[in-house]
Amino acid sequence: MARDVLKTAGLHGHKYAIDAILAAVAGQEAAQGAEATVFTSDTDDMNQLLAGHPVRVEKV
Repeated sequence: MARDVLKTAGLHGHKYAIDAILAAVAGQEAAQGAEATVFTSDTDDMNQLLAGHPVRVEKV
């Protein structure tokens, strides 16, 4: 799942690995009808990883 998120976003490398895992889990939860919010200091990358998923991204 995380690999697909990275590929879709056009990102690669260890810098995005943990973010991709978080995005994959949040996207999966949202797809099952749950409200999902991700809190991050890097909203640009997370929004890119979550493009097309109904997940709210909040800056901390």
